[in-house]
Amino acid sequence: MQPQMLADAAVKAPWLTVHPVSQQDSVAANSLRGAVAAFKGKLTGAAARGPFDDVMERVPAPTDVTFEADTVGGISGWWARPARSQKGAAILHAHGGWFNFGTAHAYRNLVGHIASRAGADAFIPDYRLAPEHLFPAAIMDVEACYRGLVDKGIKKIAVVGDSAGGNLALVLLSIACGQPWKGDLAPVGGVAISPVTDLALTGESYETRAEADPYFTKSQAAGLIASYLGHADPKDPLASPLYRDLSGLPPVRVHVGDDEVLLDDSRRYVERAVAAGVDAELDVWMGMPHGFVTGIGQFEAARQSLDAIGAFLKGVM
Repeated sequence: MQPQMLADAAVKAPWLTVHPVSQQDSVAANSLRGAVAAFKGKLTGAAARGPFDDVMERVPAPTDVTFEADTVGGISGWWARPARSQKGAAILHAHGGWFNFGTAHAYRNLVGHIASRAGADAFIPDYRLAPEHLFPAAIMDVEACYRGLVDKGIKKIAVVGDSAGGNLALVLLSIACGQPWKGDLAPVGGVAISPVTDLALTGESYETRAEADPYFTKSQAAGLIASYLGHADPKDPLASPLYRDLSGLPPVRVHVGDDEVLLDDSRRYVERAVAAGVDAELDVWMGMPHGFVTGIGQFEAARQSLDAIGAFLKGVM
């Protein structure tokens, strides 16, 4: 979907908000493109874990959040605890990394900003990674972590995730809203940031945003997903939330950059969720690349997106 088409769609679709890019953010995005151009499409395999974590560790730490290692539901991870947080509520954040890389420790600063804005403690599980652990190990781990939060007596749980973690968060959202999770144990809401919703890679933006995306290529994504799925069907609803029955979900918010090959993964998921009667909304940030929310102090859009996500989470909790 081209920029003008997105703008036209926003007029017709009340669930879609398109945010124009500021001149300052446009300059910053162009600078970033130049810095990462040599690495486009090359982030693959276990060897990418160290560099990926190094990037995430550079996210500025929030000033009002403390961090604590813990185990929830048998899954180790890290808590991000704001100085002021409501009792009986928590965020479960599934980190990104294309199912192959990423750690809770590396993600603590980013999730700390979300926790601070939401006014709730957030737990980041270290779910098992591919290729050592194939699908559905990761979703089993985040579900076990969710059950662990429930066992702790937490009644208001919001499920959040970014990129591959957005995939896991949206799948978990459907699982936890089904039997036997109905009633007080169901999540109060969900947020996905640039989620991978279609592991079959059928989104048109893999072509229409191929040049605009500064990080990823379709062939790269296919390799990373193959190392996660093994021989599993990419359209298995447990693997791809786009193909799930989305009826009965709590409110969902999705944020994505316009310059992402994953743009259509977000758009189609929200479109299907709205058609299923879900209170779902999509925010598209023009000129922004994948992971732009990590650019705290670099992109004004990062602050605005995180503020909106925090306000939504505070509202549902």
